[in-house]
Amino acid sequence: MSLDQALIEKITSEILAKMQVGKVQSCQEDGIFETVDEAVAAARIAYEQLRKLSLEKREKLIQAIRDASYENAEILAKMAVEESGMGRVADKIIKNQMAALKTPGTEDLTTTAWSGDQGLTLVEMGPYGVIGAITPTTNPTETVICNGIGMIAAGNSVFFSPHPTAKNTSIWIIKLLNKAIVKAGGPNNLLTSVAEPSITAANAMMKHPGINMLVATGGPGVVKAVLSSGKKAIGAGAGNPPVIVDETADIEKAARDIIAGCSFDNNLPCIAEKEVIAIGSIADELINYMQKYGAYLISGSAIERLLEVVMTVKEEKIAEGCTEKSKKSYGINKDYVGKDAKYILSKIGIDVPDSIRVVLCETPADHPFVIEELMMPILPVVQVKDIDAAIELAVKVEHGNRHTAAMHSKNVDNLTRFAKAVETTIFIKNAPSYAGIGVGGEGFITFTIAGPTGEGLTSPRSFTRQRRCVLVDAFSII
Repeated sequence: MSLDQALIEKITSEILAKMQVGKVQSCQEDGIFETVDEAVAAARIAYEQLRKLSLEKREKLIQAIRDASYENAEILAKMAVEESGMGRVADKIIKNQMAALKTPGTEDLTTTAWSGDQGLTLVEMGPYGVIGAITPTTNPTETVICNGIGMIAAGNSVFFSPHPTAKNTSIWIIKLLNKAIVKAGGPNNLLTSVAEPSITAANAMMKHPGINMLVATGGPGVVKAVLSSGKKAIGAGAGNPPVIVDETADIEKAARDIIAGCSFDNNLPCIAEKEVIAIGSIADELINYMQKYGAYLISGSAIERLLEVVMTVKEEKIAEGCTEKSKKSYGINKDYVGKDAKYILSKIGIDVPDSIRVVLCETPADHPFVIEELMMPILPVVQVKDIDAAIELAVKVEHGNRHTAAMHSKNVDNLTRFAKAVETTIFIKNAPSYAGIGVGGEGFITFTIAGPTGEGLTSPRSFTRQRRCVLVDAFSII
């Protein structure tokens, strides 16, 4: 029996395709590829292999990720600080360890069921497929660990698009985790990326037909990009968290907690205290205690010199009726993002010991330090007359991001009023800001806090799609 030419060509094509698939699997095991197409193709193969594994096996792969991340937390922290020039090694160690220990696994996935006269209906949490995840330079390993665990727990594979300024660190952790997964019996390339991450590669990933879902952790620009992609997207955007201290608070504890939260990883976390709004009657006492716990107070011309160093200014002409007026707009000097307070102060001629963790200053409510999210250990304090003024100002300077806010108070009514007014994803009461993500507080951790798209603190269930299965007239035993 002879085969016609069309059938021969079809068989040949299928064999070559299988050979190419085999080549991807056998020749690349660390997840890092030259092109986006190759990385997405490998992640798709890994996803199909992951689907065949039991939840029990999936959990073993997750445990391997946890172990590798925890054991290498210090190395990862040092690499991140050295490459990005941001943050503090000791704090990044904690972040890596907490991501390894407190990110939920498959236990976060739940099944809903209804049974009745017409049978049984199940709704289960199923994977999307291949997720494209954009990671920030501020958390180049923590986000990979956290999202890697959560997305694999949900049954997905991941293409990571790291920030170019921390690419070597992110690539190293991706390779490390892939090695741990394979050693635990999982597929190659569950986590992938490209050897040279860039904006071009990120854009190609967002448009790639093989990417089923996008998750962006970063500023407003990247969140807007993923929301414009036409794909299911989760966006974790910026914040400018205010913290209110009223006259009923434990003032010394409030000062200690605020300095601890503001200085953690040099204020890089988007949840960190960015400005303090204090009732006037306790403001001086609060500032005195802040200095006791690691803040250095500057005033007068030193504040203006600091502004000139850490911020950029652009003067614009705006029309008002028949006249033209000048308006200044401020931006962030990225050279100082995540830098130590000691280093920042040295740039305005002030030498302080290593124990200084925060630069403290009193400013008016409209000062750029209050309005802009600096992501530096610089903490402005604004005095207000009462709780009404405090809440009004805090809501204003949070800019409607609805990300994070904090308050120190023993007045339940004041706490409740502020929480209702500010409507943030995270609201911390009488604790450092990092308690809001489970560091020193209850609850799981995440480094992808999706305020703009509403998922809040993401976990494995955030990376699933609901699937309904209906069986009529059976399995109802009532």
